[in-house]
Amino acid sequence: MVQPANAARLSGSVRIVGAGLLGSSIGLALTSQGVDVILAGSSPTTLKLAVDLGAGRLATASDDPKLIVVCVPPDVTADTIARELTDFPNAVVTDVASVKGEPFRELTARGIDLTHYIGSHPLAGREKGGAISAQGDLFVGRPWVICRDDETPAWALALVEDLAADLGAVIIEMGPEEHDAAVALVSHVPQVISTILAKQLTGASDNAVSLAGQGVRDTTRIAASSPKLWIQILSANADNVVTILEALNSDLENVIAALRDVDAPGAHTTIMRALAEGNTGVARLPGKHGQRGQYESITVLVDDKPGQIARLLTEIGELGVNLEDMRLEHVEGAQMGLVELTVLPEAAAPLVTALIEREWRVHQ
Repeated sequence: MVQPANAARLSGSVRIVGAGLLGSSIGLALTSQGVDVILAGSSPTTLKLAVDLGAGRLATASDDPKLIVVCVPPDVTADTIARELTDFPNAVVTDVASVKGEPFRELTARGIDLTHYIGSHPLAGREKGGAISAQGDLFVGRPWVICRDDETPAWALALVEDLAADLGAVIIEMGPEEHDAAVALVSHVPQVISTILAKQLTGASDNAVSLAGQGVRDTTRIAASSPKLWIQILSANADNVVTILEALNSDLENVIAALRDVDAPGAHTTIMRALAEGNTGVARLPGKHGQRGQYESITVLVDDKPGQIARLLTEIGELGVNLEDMRLEHVEGAQMGLVELTVLPEAAAPLVTALIEREWRVHQ
């Protein structure tokens, strides 16, 4: 057997329980690196689809996995971990559930030996789930939290770290409680806010919705996520989510009060302070390669014709400019689009000049 050029750090078989988006994406990435991936789960149809897509093979009675990755819904995560630890006592078991405290507490309360269990959580996903949406590069450059404790054997920890590394993820160590508080802020509350904002669109007129631009699309994108999955996630991390929502509600009440009477003393200051603090907060978000700092945005108007965006990106590459981010917005009622380019501040002015010289329509 010829070893793939991108051979994995992991050796031996990896059993994946649950062949949805995350499980199948892990399977696709590992099989491409020559890993023997075993797929298991409760839905024969889902498993068959994942196998057909190349995410692994079906489980057999003779399997002896070295590592087991549990990728099931939050409400059955603890039960599945317990069963896998019992059925495969020599394997290390990890899971990808987005809440780490609840399954750990539940398993501990049952008196289950957790020496071979290490909770983990890749912060990656898509709005649409299922094996059909799986991508082998889903985890590349994304954080992968590993929740170890003082009793975790070094060799067991190394297996989970190798898994994350083989998937191209960035490894971060946290305790379960620290993790749950963090994801409440950066994942769970944004889901609630996006959903509630999108809910306001349901009663809007067709004319109002037709005016929607990239701002509302960006802020409501994740509202398309599965309600069935998110009720489980939010319920499992309710205390942390409520704490942040209460703080958010307080800020909203202050802004609402100021907007009710914008001429009242201090109203403008309240609104400006909220906007400025938002600038400060968003500046803390890591950019590409974990960088933090301010960037410049440049908007280029492109005709809605085949090859236009490819030509733009090719010419930017020829200019030696490294893009930090890119967004595309279609212009309603016109055969054109807006490409928003994000670059480092020192690259902005030279890029604008060079693109104008090449007859691109540019706005900064």
